[in-house]
Amino acid sequence: MVRCGRSTRRCSIKRFASEWVTDRSETICVIGLWHLGTVLSACWADLGHRVVGVDESRAVVAALAEGRAPLFEPGLDALIRENLTRGRLSFSVDLTIAVAAADFVFIAFDTLVDEVDRLDLAPLEATIQELAPHLKPGATVVVSSQVPVGTCSRWRGEIRRRNTQPGIDLAYSPENLRLGDAIKCYLRPDRIVLGAETETVRERVRLLFAPMKAPVLTMSLASAEMTKHALNSFLATSISFVNEIADVCERTGADILDVVGALKADPRVGPNAFLSPGFGFAGGTLARDIQVLREVARDGGLETPALDGVLKVNDGRPRLVLRRLSERHGSVAGLDIGVLGLTYKAGTSTLRRSVALEIIRTLVEAGATVRAFDPKADLAELDGPKGFEPVGSAYEAARGASALVILTEWPEFKALDFDRLRLLMKMPLILDGKNLLADLHLRERGFEYLGVGR
Repeated sequence: MVRCGRSTRRCSIKRFASEWVTDRSETICVIGLWHLGTVLSACWADLGHRVVGVDESRAVVAALAEGRAPLFEPGLDALIRENLTRGRLSFSVDLTIAVAAADFVFIAFDTLVDEVDRLDLAPLEATIQELAPHLKPGATVVVSSQVPVGTCSRWRGEIRRRNTQPGIDLAYSPENLRLGDAIKCYLRPDRIVLGAETETVRERVRLLFAPMKAPVLTMSLASAEMTKHALNSFLATSISFVNEIADVCERTGADILDVVGALKADPRVGPNAFLSPGFGFAGGTLARDIQVLREVARDGGLETPALDGVLKVNDGRPRLVLRRLSERHGSVAGLDIGVLGLTYKAGTSTLRRSVALEIIRTLVEAGATVRAFDPKADLAELDGPKGFEPVGSAYEAARGASALVILTEWPEFKALDFDRLRLLMKMPLILDGKNLLADLHLRERGFEYLGVGR
């Protein structure tokens, strides 16, 4: 999760791709085809390589063969279709054949986490054991999935025990994707972290990444793994920090948006600092790395009070909605509450570890009836009863509501007809968990408007 600020104009990408095809074209196998794997498959194919994406799900592979990614990511379906048409990209359920032909094998699973953000490495462990005997001489396995520090060294040894062909090795280059901006992040990163144990494999992978025109920071496998843990933990710390400051702002009459603006103007903080107050982080990424660091530290006899505090702050944020609405209404029992936004961030369709779902659960448990609208959410991801009524528009969510809660920063929410919304609502109260509407002067239009930290 790094800032991806470089230009991604299609002409620029195509120019690099054509130059790279002329000089060097590799055969690449990408294993694991959800968000990370589909983005990597399409991007490497677009850079001129021959790419086979592999997944055990025949349904996923069949959909991708028709140009349909398993979740929404801006531009991804079009990029897949373009490279299918050009013959550079294909998809398969046959791992053995794809691995045997590959110069590079990317491990690109979106690593699973449980309800408390602990990693489940079982699918990745099984894949390493399955692919190892089929690697050809000189092949390089590149792990991009998030894994605990120490994992890649262990996998490297496992592969070399199972396959003694010359030149086979493993590198770690942690993914830097952001849902909703993933193609840009991958093709134009600010920097590339590359972990490897020999200069030979470092150089080999460095050459592969060369068209991305980004600095390559080389280090050991363990250092690269730790870099990913540290980065995500730092981002999580920033979020919990700004959320605590936002709480103090509410008690003192200060405005968190002014405070954050001043912080970002300080060069020691910077304009891209991860300082957006709200109802906490989710998505199963930031907390995952904090949990890994806590476990590693605990195994080494160390305590992690700072990291423990980050999670403690974050765990309490979803209940803030219930508290704020209860302060206004006395109780939410029997009230109709409208929710705008279900995905954990704008620009994606996934509901994986979404804070919005946890917030809705607390409201329903307190006796509220919730109607929710999201322009992209894939409700098929939800197993069992949803606990709320999905509706087809923001206006349906607002009809008869005693409050409207903004939980995802979809830009189209700023373009709503707020006069219409106000007339539809039983009580024109908006609780904006993203401060998305802060500049629309909704109080002047007859709303009771509550932001975060304001």
